[in-house]
Amino acid sequence: MNELELLQQADGLARDYTAGIEGRAAYPNAQAIEDLGQLNEPLTQKGLPALTTLELMNSVAGNATVASNGPRYFGFVLGASLPVAAAADRLALAWDQCASSSDSAPGVHALEKQAASWVLDILKLPAESAVAFGTSATACGLSCIAAARAELLARKGWDFVEDGWIGAPEIRVVVSDVTHVTIKKALQILGFGWRNVRLAETDDNGRIIPEKLPELDDQTILILQAGEVNTGEFDRFQPLIDQGQAAGAWVHVDGAFGLWARASGQLAHLTEGVDGADSWTTDGHKWLNTPYDSAMAICRDPNALARVMNSDAVYSSASADSQKNLTLEFSRKARGVSIWAALRTLGREGVAAMVERHHAQAQFVAGQLRKIGFNVLNRVVLNQVLVRGVDDDATKRILERVQSSGRVWFGGTVWQGHPAFRISFSSFRTEERHVEELVEILATIGPNG
Repeated sequence: MNELELLQQADGLARDYTAGIEGRAAYPNAQAIEDLGQLNEPLTQKGLPALTTLELMNSVAGNATVASNGPRYFGFVLGASLPVAAAADRLALAWDQCASSSDSAPGVHALEKQAASWVLDILKLPAESAVAFGTSATACGLSCIAAARAELLARKGWDFVEDGWIGAPEIRVVVSDVTHVTIKKALQILGFGWRNVRLAETDDNGRIIPEKLPELDDQTILILQAGEVNTGEFDRFQPLIDQGQAAGAWVHVDGAFGLWARASGQLAHLTEGVDGADSWTTDGHKWLNTPYDSAMAICRDPNALARVMNSDAVYSSASADSQKNLTLEFSRKARGVSIWAALRTLGREGVAAMVERHHAQAQFVAGQLRKIGFNVLNRVVLNQVLVRGVDDDATKRILERVQSSGRVWFGGTVWQGHPAFRISFSSFRTEERHVEELVEILATIGPNG
């Protein structure tokens, strides 16, 4: 079988999978998980036919996939992949460009440059900002925090790139006491040490209380949230950013999914004042519904990001806005292409409609669950519904029964010391009938589990 025939076969299998996504179980059953043992093979000496490799992948690993690209998956704010975004990703894969700079991939560079401009436009962020298309909110958050540290040190006359971290003036970090784990991971990789990070007290909704914010100065990185992962709430940006600016601190906003509220006329008020920050992160695979590997690090001062991310070499120098000089990766896939395709196809109205539809679905489910007797713990300001049963044991039983049903899937969490579960709405495939099915399943189980 030649290359084109193999690609045609793979494309056919992919089309079949997508065509059947509606009927797939939201989570694979026990047999499909057990069958994964078939992949435990010794590496052969001479190799095996490419077609058999593809068939094994499809029949074994494919049967054990989570239907996060479907309409009845409500876990972890994982948006499905818009058809145009998935198609653009496939085309870019065929191009196989090293999307480092205009020199190595002029067409991709132009697409990502346009995508960056549109991202700043639709999110209403400063037009002079740099947009780096990275692998994830984790990697992009790490990039922004690294830029923040280097910039604050530069203001103190310390060259971090040349002199490093040892002996440098102390840089402090202040985060919410319910900050996301990706921020924790970025801080630990960068060597701040979790014990050295100061926690800002939050209210019952998971928002930092401005009046109780730890003291800030010009050697502080303040990290805020647009969309707390459990409640979906937003920090009160205006007073908090005002405090940060007055102290000379760097303010970063973790907005993996919440930042997209700025695209909605109905919900933009949740982000009032957020454009005053110094850097932001957001994710395409969440609300823009692009494939994975399409997150964004956005930095008001492009030079601050380029200072720590520059990877020019004697054999490969490029412009400051080249993605290799803004991201962690030197050799990289064209991550911004699917974002370009999604924004061009949806336009302002399409993005706003998707965000507002999921907000409405979340509010509907919350209202129905309250009527049934479930304890809805949040105000449902965005797309997250945080729920408990009548007690801790009931909550655990409910979660187990839902996850084992295969009909829908959402995940568990802990909120204020007690088990709960989160229902997240972010897939373009989720229609009202899927939402009604979710309510029906939970009504049958009931708040007692």
